Amino acid sequence: MTEIAADRTFVMKCGGSTLAALPASFFEDLKHIQESGITPVIVHGGGPAISDNLTRLGIETEFVGGLRKTTEQVLDVVEMVLSGSINKQIVRRIQGSHAKAIGISGVDGGLIQARPVSNSAEVGLVGDVTYVEASIIRAIVQLGYIPVIAPVGADAVGQRYNINADTAAGAVASHLGVPRMIVVTDVPGIMRTVDGEKQVLPRVTISEIDEMIATGEIYGGMIPKVKAAIACIQGDVQQVIIVDGSEPQILSRVLRGDAVGTRIVRNESIISQ
Repeated sequence: MTEIAADRTFVMKCGGSTLAALPASFFEDLKHIQESGITPVIVHGGGPAISDNLTRLGIETEFVGGLRKTTEQVLDVVEMVLSGSINKQIVRRIQGSHAKAIGISGVDGGLIQARPVSNSAEVGLVGDVTYVEASIIRAIVQLGYIPVIAPVGADAVGQRYNINADTAAGAVASHLGVPRMIVVTDVPGIMRTVDGEKQVLPRVTISEIDEMIATGEIYGGMIPKVKAAIACIQGDVQQVIIVDGSEPQILSRVLRGDAVGTRIVRNESIISQ
């Protein structure tokens, strides 16, 4: 089977609620990208929908250090929402633009293999990714479909794990050998106030982000968005671009190299590349 060229591939991470709210033009852009020979691979989350369903079912949920405490009962709902309703909603929206997509869970075919996180005594059935069977993704792409991946994984004996979508996306990108990721959000990037006006930072390193959080320049709801993007920088992934999915042709503009969003890089040496 022909390998996917890393420079003709990108992994896109997006929250399920963000994707649901994106305009039809976003999915038209995705279709044009696929038709141009560039391979999109989508990894999605779905936290708000999971919380809503847990509340509806009367199941208590809590977060420890940003991770949802996951019992078997919670995991049933996580899998139902991520692998079921959210995943298929995204597939339907892509196919509504006449692109082709296949939704798959990390459990299917052993796509995302996992082990308990180090603080599993506190958070329960939350997993770290140990391996991604990238050949499954390549096979879907070779058939002409966009893979849409729900971040639920399993270990060798079939125990399921709830996996943070950002962690899963970074692992998928790294195992595909993809050097960059696009994180689609509802903000135009990381903002900084300059001369009384908020401006988008075009490039920033991880250490600079840490400093901006410490000084309060990055605050409130932007902190989890930025930390989520940083979580994607692992393995072969050298940079993550945060963009606002509602901007016209945003994915095409990123792939052309236009100055949009915020590019987060590992260290200063990568900024000039």
